[in-house]
Amino acid sequence: MQYLKNKKGFTLIEIMVVIVILALLAALVGPKLMGRTDDAKITDARVQIKNIETALKLYKLDNGNYPTTEQGLGALITKPTVGVIPKSYKDGGYLESKKVPKDPWGNDYLYVSPGEHGDYDLFSYGSDGAKGGEGKNIDITSWDTK
Repeated sequence: MQYLKNKKGFTLIEIMVVIVILALLAALVGPKLMGRTDDAKITDARVQIKNIETALKLYKLDNGNYPTTEQGLGALITKPTVGVIPKSYKDGGYLESKKVPKDPWGNDYLYVSPGEHGDYDLFSYGSDGAKGGEGKNIDITSWDTK
């Protein structure tokens, strides 16, 4: 009987208490986190647009102009061969990832230069992939990032 006194472990009651506490936490926190995925994707798209804008500004600093619509965002990765060929193109391109990111919904970002709202327009049509929308379907644009 001496060997039973030295054994350490959890009793069934202690394990049940822990399970009840975990279940309560999951019931309280779970629903709040589940509804935030759309908000997180919208925020992610805004951050990606800002990162692409930074690369576009560096491109302009080196070359004197933004890539044209025809050259597209691919000009940030590889030296354009159409339109105005940049003379001071940075070796390795302007995006660290060496690829143009897709928006959080898996679609390409849209780029127009010159744009209707400035030197260029950079945008995503959001979760529905269609122009316009509200809530989770809102368009995320370079000229209206909050």
